Amino acid sequence: MSAPLHKARPAGQGRALPDTQQGMRRRNLSRVLHTVRDDGPLSRAAVASRIGLTRAAVSTLVDELIRTGLLEELGPERPGRVGRPGSALAVSGRGPAGIGAEVGVDHLAVCAVDLRGEVRARAVRHVPNRDRSAEPVLGELTELIHRVTAEAEGEGLWPAGLAVAVPGLVARDARTVVRAPNLGWLDTDLGALLPEKLPLTVANEANFGALAELWLGEDTPRDFLHVSAEIGIGAAVVVDGRVLHGNRGFAGELGHVPVWPDGPSCACGGRGCLEQYAGEEAVLRAAGLEPGEDRVGLLAGRAEQGDAAVRRALHDAGTALGIALTGAVNLLDPENVVLGGALSGLSPWLLPSLRSELARRTAGPSCPVSVSALGPQGPLLGAAHSVVRAVLDDPAAVAERG
Repeated sequence: MSAPLHKARPAGQGRALPDTQQGMRRRNLSRVLHTVRDDGPLSRAAVASRIGLTRAAVSTLVDELIRTGLLEELGPERPGRVGRPGSALAVSGRGPAGIGAEVGVDHLAVCAVDLRGEVRARAVRHVPNRDRSAEPVLGELTELIHRVTAEAEGEGLWPAGLAVAVPGLVARDARTVVRAPNLGWLDTDLGALLPEKLPLTVANEANFGALAELWLGEDTPRDFLHVSAEIGIGAAVVVDGRVLHGNRGFAGELGHVPVWPDGPSCACGGRGCLEQYAGEEAVLRAAGLEPGEDRVGLLAGRAEQGDAAVRRALHDAGTALGIALTGAVNLLDPENVVLGGALSGLSPWLLPSLRSELARRTAGPSCPVSVSALGPQGPLLGAAHSVVRAVLDDPAAVAERG
């Protein structure tokens, strides 16, 4: 049986703990856990040195984290150090895990990530979800959640929460999909259709992709613009290490920025939106190809073979992206633009025209554009890691579960 669960908080939003003795204890538990996870294995003395607390204080905190199953002792540190060897501490490979899920236009995916950041279970189902009602889609997603959860529990893990990435606008309640044009969903409460026992956070897939880039990417700046795409195109603005959500939680709808106002109609109700020129299906249409299951693989393969129509379509898509990104870069002045999601697999043919257009139109110095190493896995990993981060940021909540 799963242990009772602590309440997950919205992705990218840390909980402000009160300035009381109890609040200080909770913050220090988090500092110890983060330090061991980031730099471990470490002894108690090494942890105390890193966070500036006494060895006695750290030992008390470590003992509590061991009792709650968040830390484990590995035995004496390696020889060669001066003084009596301490017992090396590491984050436990058992205990709470983050369950991440993704609803795509043509797939469903679920994974479980432990506190060490390792993916311990994963399930993917390729299924067309466009214009299907939410009930059967989320019913299938629930089956995958149960499968992944059972596999994780078989390895000594229990789900600390569920985070779901969706291609649409999500209300500030972090559970209601206000509008997902490429799915055909309006005002859909995912909390009423997913497993009740799991604390739930729902967010736009681009936001979770940006968080994955922030937490898992190499040398990722704390201020950047993350662009993610498959059929639709979304973006997330990260400022000082936090996702900018906007007044209603709808910030980042780059795919519906008009590139050519008199262009083709879009599912959002507008015309000439970026998605009509740089979304996967739009590029396939421009190249004269029929969409299949692996759209990116098809485009990349044809481009590598020198297909002139495909390369021209990708060049034009990069130009459209550059035009749309110009407004965001001029307005926000990010340190970097990160190309993620399915777009990352097409970057060799998108980037030249994208960078050229962005440099030509940007008021200041040209903004660097990089490619995410996470690719299309970003939103799913970001969702799972958001739950893990909630545990790391307030491990005392685990001790209070029962």
